[in-house]
Amino acid sequence: MELSGTALSCTCAALLLLHLGLTSSMAHKNEFQTGLAGGEVTLNCTGILPESQLPRDSVVRWKYSDTLLWRMENNQRYWRKPSFIIGRSDIKTQFKLSVRDLKLSDAGIYTCEYGTHKVHTSLHIVNLTISLDGHFLQNEVPELILTQNSSSPLPDLSITLFDSNNNRVTPEIQNRSRQKYIVNLKKLKTVDSGTWVCQIHSDSPLINQNISFAVKVLGFQNPDLERKYAIVDSPVILSWDLNSQKIKWKKGFTGQLNWKQQEGVESHELLDFSITAEGQLHETKKSNNLLFEIPESKPESTIQVKLPKVHFNHSGQYQCQLEYERRHAQSKIELVVMKVSANPAGPLSRGASVTLTCQVSGPLAPNAYLSWEPVNGAKMDIKNSKQREVKLEVNISTAGLWSCHLIEDGDKKISFHYHVEEASVWINNVIIGASIGGSLLAFALGCLCIISGVSWQRRRQRAKRMAQARQHLLENKTCQCQHRLRK
Repeated sequence: MELSGTALSCTCAALLLLHLGLTSSMAHKNEFQTGLAGGEVTLNCTGILPESQLPRDSVVRWKYSDTLLWRMENNQRYWRKPSFIIGRSDIKTQFKLSVRDLKLSDAGIYTCEYGTHKVHTSLHIVNLTISLDGHFLQNEVPELILTQNSSSPLPDLSITLFDSNNNRVTPEIQNRSRQKYIVNLKKLKTVDSGTWVCQIHSDSPLINQNISFAVKVLGFQNPDLERKYAIVDSPVILSWDLNSQKIKWKKGFTGQLNWKQQEGVESHELLDFSITAEGQLHETKKSNNLLFEIPESKPESTIQVKLPKVHFNHSGQYQCQLEYERRHAQSKIELVVMKVSANPAGPLSRGASVTLTCQVSGPLAPNAYLSWEPVNGAKMDIKNSKQREVKLEVNISTAGLWSCHLIEDGDKKISFHYHVEEASVWINNVIIGASIGGSLLAFALGCLCIISGVSWQRRRQRAKRMAQARQHLLENKTCQCQHRLRK
């Protein structure tokens, strides 16, 4: 079918408009790109021919807003770098503009021009900063500040955090605006050291960006409060492991080790220490209140003290504290000492009994208790203390081996074995002989006393009768004399 002149003209006009529209669309292209402050970004000049295929009289320009950055004319390149970008930009192949060490102020519209061909790139800059330059002590709370800048209206960002173990962290947003987001994290532990990821997202414009940042947590790998159990007169080593070598901490810090027997009393400084940026440990003994040693052979970044023969009153809190830039972190070890005594002390004779007392020097955990258990030679049920009681007594009348256990969460933390000896046969015979001899001696003494008493009573009666006789004779003589005188 043939087209009329009018129809043909309309068709040609429509094709021309469509061609012009496609040409205009291809000549002007808008792109969006996100860059990280401190990083590098490369902006593309999309759709331009390679430099080798361009006519000799070609002119290519890069502009920031209306400011000319770079141009190529007649195959000659000219930089006209403004002060804000001097030394931080280059032109790569395909006329790509590379900008490094990005700053928030670099955000804006960058345009690549070639004749009527223009590519507009809106550069959106995001800056993430972390408090204390990412160097923390344990139990400190980091603060993250996320700032963004763009020539377009700022998008509403959603923030997701992942810790060094790739666990999602729910942050507390302290302050929020389109330009700045201030986020508080959790209290840090030494295991949180490593690379964290801040994931930011926006639907319009579409932004999916992962920002990595380093977190170093200096502290002790011990628990915040550790209990160490020891038997009286035995050696014990108290040890604190620092993670400075593990996280490659490049700055020096100092610290000290203090001891006090209980809360509310004065503490004693046992030693102080310092660790250089090279990781060398220097320790100095400070106190003579406690007999202890500093072991020479031990792992790096480890603080240790050795009590060669622990006493019952050596128990208490041993607190190791480190200081870095006037900030402190500490770790405590609670030393609990166990002792056993017998009353009366010595071998157990036949028919006698003895009281065994098991005692610990400090408070126990809520789920801990003491237990007396016969091991051999004894016939008695196990006796347990009430929870948190620090003393337990048991009365026994049979010799044998007895054990006092400190049990926590079903585990025996420490045991003291006490052997009750049975008195030897000759000792028992001596005791029996002494008892019989004592009884016989007492009987003999009693008999002697009785005989002496009877004899003394007889002598007394005889003396009394003799006295009476003398009195009677005297009276008779007196009467006879009086009778003669009367005559």
